[in-house]
Amino acid sequence: MNLVLPASAPHETGPLRRIFETQRTAFARDPNPRHAERDRRLAVLETMLRDNATALAHAVSADFGHRPAHETRLLELFPSLQAIKHARRHLRRWMAPQRRRTSLWFLPGRSRVIAQPLGVVGVIVPWNYPIYLAIGPLVGALAAGNRAMVKMSELVPRTAALLDELVRARFPADEVAIVTGDAEAGRAFAALPFDHLLFTGSTEVGRAVMRTAADHLTPVVLELGGKSPAIVGPGYPLAAAAERIAVGKLVNAGQTCIAPDYALVPRSRRDDFVAAMRAVVARLYPDPMRSPDYASIIDDRHYARLVGYLDEARARGAEVVPLAPADARPDPASRRLPPALLLDAPDDCRIMREEIFGPLLPVVGYDDFAAALAYVNARPRPLALYLFERDQARIDAVLAGTTAGGVTINDTLVHIAQDDLPFGGVGPSGMGRYHGREGFLACSNVKAVFRQSRLNAMALFNPPYSRLSERLVALLLR
Repeated sequence: MNLVLPASAPHETGPLRRIFETQRTAFARDPNPRHAERDRRLAVLETMLRDNATALAHAVSADFGHRPAHETRLLELFPSLQAIKHARRHLRRWMAPQRRRTSLWFLPGRSRVIAQPLGVVGVIVPWNYPIYLAIGPLVGALAAGNRAMVKMSELVPRTAALLDELVRARFPADEVAIVTGDAEAGRAFAALPFDHLLFTGSTEVGRAVMRTAADHLTPVVLELGGKSPAIVGPGYPLAAAAERIAVGKLVNAGQTCIAPDYALVPRSRRDDFVAAMRAVVARLYPDPMRSPDYASIIDDRHYARLVGYLDEARARGAEVVPLAPADARPDPASRRLPPALLLDAPDDCRIMREEIFGPLLPVVGYDDFAAALAYVNARPRPLALYLFERDQARIDAVLAGTTAGGVTINDTLVHIAQDDLPFGGVGPSGMGRYHGREGFLACSNVKAVFRQSRLNAMALFNPPYSRLSERLVALLLR
C-alpha cells in the first residue's frame, strides 16, 4: 500500500494511522512468529531484490539524474542481499533463548534471556542510498518478528514508487508497507506510536525525530552523519592512501554518510598527497563531467549548497585544487560537480563545520601524530574514522584515543559491509546500533526471565525479620 500524504493537508493522517493500526492488529494475532515465518519473509525480500536489480538501479539513476548502475549494484543491492543471507543463516540461533549465569545466592534457580518481537517498527529512509537504507533496517525488523512501515524520501520518487510496487506484490500491508510523501508526511510518520523507530539522515532532522518520538517514549536508533576523518600516518604510502580515500570520497559523488569528510596528512607530505590524489582521480575518473561512472548531485538545492561551500572557502582564502581536467566546470544542468581538494580552508567556514556530502575534500596538515588525534578529538564524534597506518602502536593509539561509530584501517567505507559488525554513530553522529545480530536485538524486547526452584531459601528473608535473617543479610554483605 503506497501511502502519500499531501503537503497541503498535514492533518490528513488517516490513511497512515489506518495502516499502522492494521499492522498492530495483525501483530496482536501473531505476536511471536515462528522461525519458518520469519525466514519466509526474508526469503521473499531476497527474491524481490534479485529479480528486480536492474529496474531498481535504473530507478535510482533516474532519481539522481545519473548514478552508475554499477554503484547501485555494488553499494546497495550487494550489501542488502548479504544482510538478508546473514540474517537467514543465523536467525535460528538469534531466536533461541540464551542461558545466563545465576547468582550463587539464588541457585538452583535458572536465568535466561528471551528475545521477543516489539510490534510495529518504523523506518525512515534517506535519499542517498534509498535501497540499502530501507532494506538494512527492514531485515532487522523482520528477523525479529515485527511488522514494518517504511517511509521513503521524497527526493527519490521513482525508487520509492518501484519499491512500493514490488513490496505490495509480495507482502500484505499488515506485514510491510511503503509510505511516500514530503517532509510533512515524514513528520506525521515519526509521530506514530511505533514500538521502535529507525532513522537515517541528518543530525538536525534526527533531533526533530527524537523529540517527536519522545511523545510516545518510542525507542529510536538514529544513524546520522558528521565529519568523518581520514588520517594518513607519517610513513604510510601516499599512493595507496590516496586511492582508497578517493574511492571512498567519490563513489556516489561523495553523497555517503560515511565518506571521508576531510583528510589529515603530515604537513611535510601534503603536496605529495595532493599530487597522489590528482594522479589517482585522473585514472579513476579521467573525465568526470562526462563519465558514466560519476554520479550527479541529487537535486538543485544540494548542488547549490556545495557550490556555495566552494565559493565561501575560496573567498576566505582557501586554495581549491581541481581533481578534474582543466576545462571541467560545475554544470547545474546535469548537477555534476568536479571533484576538488581544498587547502588551508579556515576552520570556521561551512565546509569545515558542516558535513559535506559531495565530491569536495579538505586536506589538513599536521605536524605530529598526537596533533592529528587532538584535531579529531576537538570536534564532534564522527560516524566513521579511517586510519592509514601500519605501525601497530599508532593504530592502538588511535583506537584507544579517539571515539567514532566505526573504524576502517587502511581502507574506507568497508566496515559498513561486515554483517557481523554493529553499525551506528555516537553523540552527534547517532545513537544505537543495527546490522546483523545488533539489528535483530535493536528490534527485539530482550526479556530477562528467572525461574525459581521449588527448593529455595527465599522464605528465610521474609518478615518478621529474625535473628537468622539478620545473620544471613550480614553474610550477603560481606
